[in-house]
Amino acid sequence: MIFRRISYLFGKRWYSKESASRTALYDFHVSHGGKMVDFAGYLLPIQYNMGIPESHKHTRSKASLFDVSHMLQTTIRGKDRVRFIESIATADVEGLKIGSGCLSLFTDNETGGILDDLIITKYSDHLSIVTNASQRDSDMKLMLKALESISSSGGDVSLQFEKNLSLIALQGPRAAAVLSSVTEIPINHFYFMQSMEMDVCGKNCRVSRAGYTGEDGFEISIHSSDVETVAEKLVSIPDVELAGLGVRDSLRLEAGLCLYGSDIDIKTTPAAAGLMWTIGKRRKVKKDFPGAEIILSQKPKEKRVGLISRRSGPPVRGGASVMDKYGEFIGHVTSGCPSPSLGTNIAMAYVPMELSIGDYVYAMVRGKKVEMQVTRMPFVKTNYYTENKGK
Repeated sequence: MIFRRISYLFGKRWYSKESASRTALYDFHVSHGGKMVDFAGYLLPIQYNMGIPESHKHTRSKASLFDVSHMLQTTIRGKDRVRFIESIATADVEGLKIGSGCLSLFTDNETGGILDDLIITKYSDHLSIVTNASQRDSDMKLMLKALESISSSGGDVSLQFEKNLSLIALQGPRAAAVLSSVTEIPINHFYFMQSMEMDVCGKNCRVSRAGYTGEDGFEISIHSSDVETVAEKLVSIPDVELAGLGVRDSLRLEAGLCLYGSDIDIKTTPAAAGLMWTIGKRRKVKKDFPGAEIILSQKPKEKRVGLISRRSGPPVRGGASVMDKYGEFIGHVTSGCPSPSLGTNIAMAYVPMELSIGDYVYAMVRGKKVEMQVTRMPFVKTNYYTENKGK
């Protein structure tokens, strides 16, 4: 049942145990009752004893700790580091403030398709990027090829794929209070997508106010030799529980966030995915990112939307066909699950541009039609700690 669940959530991105790696927290997960599965080449917990719906609600009301060390962390240095990353990504990194980050995309020069989504954070002397584990090999090849190109023309850039760093995410409305209790750095003026170095539980970390749940929270990059000490301390705090991949997926879907390989991929362009906002204004003007001409001139025939069930019934999963009221195929579901917050089934799908919010469609589940209504995303209001909230 566990493996059936992970295949529903994440498609085919799980592997055999023989090929899977372990994060530095593997023994920690097992000792705390984590049910381990192979995802993107890593053994990770899909859930703990609390169960997915209860853990989901706990994250929305208090705070949960996730191990996301399977993500690829890369450090970029050298005086041409901004030019380097802008040669392969869509963000206006030159315009980023020091200590701030943004979501960006790697795009294909030939098709305009999305190769991966990533977070770029700008520091005074380097850039840090976090990319998806499922795209680890292809992303590394992409960066190494770009490094070879810029170095051959005299550019000053160095790459370091961080093998000794772990990444944990503390997410939920109590996350800020929890973090404040284990660091001496004031965080009242530390806002969404900002990053800084600080000691957490006495260990040096790089902390970003970000996450993949729609809640306020923090991603903590830390040396792997210290991560278990910090994780044990955090979960000893009454408001904090451990959470796994199953909860991470239902939370991000409620927040309307994409999962690479399910909701976006090489066949998807930023325009169809509703991700044109990840392309910096300066970059749009200069048209100097991979696939710019294709992406900026595209008039997509389909769009990414939310679907919500107004009646009880089976959950709609990724891969389900979407039909109109006449029974004609018009699109496909990319992600879907029961929403613990809303008490109904939700999904993300690509449908024709002419469909409007409020229109009804049918998703096919085991040969039966399930009525769904087109809706805006996020399904659940996000609670990011922005500068406006801090005032």
